[in-house]
Order: sequence, then structure tokens, then C-alpha cells
Amino acid sequence: MASQIESHRIGAEIFTGGAICKNKSVELLKELGLPKGLLPMENIQEFGYNHATGFMWLVQGKKKVEHTFKKIKQTVSYATEVTAFAEKGKLRKITGVKTKELMLWLSVVEVYVPEASPEKVTFKTGTGLSDSFDAAAFALGE
Repeated sequence: MASQIESHRIGAEIFTGGAICKNKSVELLKELGLPKGLLPMENIQEFGYNHATGFMWLVQGKKKVEHTFKKIKQTVSYATEVTAFAEKGKLRKITGVKTKELMLWLSVVEVYVPEASPEKVTFKTGTGLSDSFDAAAFALGE
């Protein structure tokens, strides 16, 4: 995975340090029209975004983090490296994010907010399954 980040470093905006990385990741989500609480990672050490390719990445501490979105009772796991290609209303080709369905952990490969219904967020897994939730469940601090 590191090689994927390395290949997008040239020309990217790169930030280091917890508070600035958290702020920049939230700013990008807002700019894309996605819920600001979508990436509730706390110990972010590096955030990078390559405007030319749309590639973004977050690198956090030594271990993955699990977060439960209380309003929808969904547990999501964030690996030490999370990457995605960002575009208006969508994160695609996501790596490092999994959601728990019943007893299985499924990789989340895409997250998008349909233009026709901006109050919904749809998550697509590597198995082709998708599920939509109320965007309010992913507000900052949820």
C-alpha cells in the first residue's frame, strides 16, 4: 500500500501532525459534499491529497481503529493507512476501510452521496453489496 501513496506524493499537498491532518481531511470531505464525520480517525500522522490525480491518503498510529456510528449501529474499522480517489460526492477505490456485517468484515470500496438525494450516503463493499444511510449519522462527532 505504501507504494501507492509514494506514487502520488509528487505534486500532492502533504500535512503532518494530528490536528492539522484531522482539519484538512474534514475540509476535503466538506469540499467534496460528503459528511464531515466519515473518517473519524483520531491519531492521524499524515494526510495527503493530490489534486491532479484525486488521490488522498491518511496514515494513523501503529494500530487500526474501530469506530461505531451510534445512530446506525454500524462498526467500521480504519487501517493504519486509508487511501481513496476523491471526486465530487464520492470516494472510490478505497483501501483500509472495513465494515462489520453480521459476523463478517467487508471491505468498503466506495462511498458516495447521490446528487438526487444528498441526505443519503451509500456504501459499496468489495462483494458488490451496497447500503444507504442517513447522512446525519456521519456528522462530525457522531
